[in-house]
Amino acid sequence: MTVKAAVVDAVGETLEIRDLELDDPRADEVQVRMVATGVCHTDAVVQAGWIPTTFPVVLGHEGAGVVEKVGPGVTDVRAGDHVVLSFDSCGQCRSCLSGHPAYCLESYRHNFAGGRADGSTCFTDAAGHPVNSHFFGQSSFAERTNVAVRSVVKVPEDMPLELLAPLGCGVQTGAGAVLNVLRPRAGGSFVVFGTGAVGFSALLAAVSQRVGTIIAVDVVPARLEFARELGATHTVNGAEEDALARILEITGGGVETALDTTGNARVFAQMIDALAVGGHAGALGAAAAGAEGVVALPTALSRGIRITWIVEGDAVPQLFIPELIAMYRAGDFPYDRLIKTYDFADIRTAFSDSEKGETLKPVVLFGEG
Repeated sequence: MTVKAAVVDAVGETLEIRDLELDDPRADEVQVRMVATGVCHTDAVVQAGWIPTTFPVVLGHEGAGVVEKVGPGVTDVRAGDHVVLSFDSCGQCRSCLSGHPAYCLESYRHNFAGGRADGSTCFTDAAGHPVNSHFFGQSSFAERTNVAVRSVVKVPEDMPLELLAPLGCGVQTGAGAVLNVLRPRAGGSFVVFGTGAVGFSALLAAVSQRVGTIIAVDVVPARLEFARELGATHTVNGAEEDALARILEITGGGVETALDTTGNARVFAQMIDALAVGGHAGALGAAAAGAEGVVALPTALSRGIRITWIVEGDAVPQLFIPELIAMYRAGDFPYDRLIKTYDFADIRTAFSDSEKGETLKPVVLFGEG
């Protein structure tokens, strides 16, 4: 089958839409016709070489579409089912078996290596050369793709797939960091550093839990204004005021829970210093190799704080994504306000708008509805 896909040929090169040949789904794979896919910061950092993979490759890891075929051994979805695609995992290691597949011991092989476990890929170019696939088990920057079944989440057919696509990674990551890991108490305090799609998803999750003091820290005034619209009780412009001093003032001595989505070492250190005694901080921002943060260990020790590095919101997608859908339907999680859609042909514009901060969560739409 010939499909159009966005291919990255090498580190730092742009996406090029080309015709590729797609093979049949293998054992424990599902062939999905894409309706929409989100553009995530992780796509950009892999393209830039921060996280290694094998090129040329089809990226994309927030896919949503309709199942067309299933491979041998697949019983939980069938042709015609609507699905969201998330990260892949082995399902057999200690982390997976204990309900933490985001920390799968084989995570690199299943999400970043660039193909199946046997070294094959599902795409070939016009000359018959392999193009790497199975990025996050899916490579959703393609009209159709073969997806690892553990990446597949069945979703209600009456929900628009362009709305559901971002749940596969970015929204799940931010919301899960709050709901699954930090778990701020109702009436308590929470600060998020960075108001991109992940940060706003975390903020919305905190609002849904009736957290009393919700602080958003950024350097873009329009983002901070939007944060107030979405439920932040306070905003801090880190470019215009001392963020640490302001947080300590707002909270009366320190915040109970905090999340850094920036990957910036200076911001990370600020977050740690802003914690109250017994506070809990989460970090999930991707940073370039060599970036280091500084934590005053004696002071941190005396305050009994906790720091958790969080991957994919520590979620089980097949359980957590339906929870987020239920919250959205109940009016408690209006993440749709983050989304702007683009045609697949304009995928490079979507990347550019995301990088410039003009769009919080780009979602690319394919031709077939």
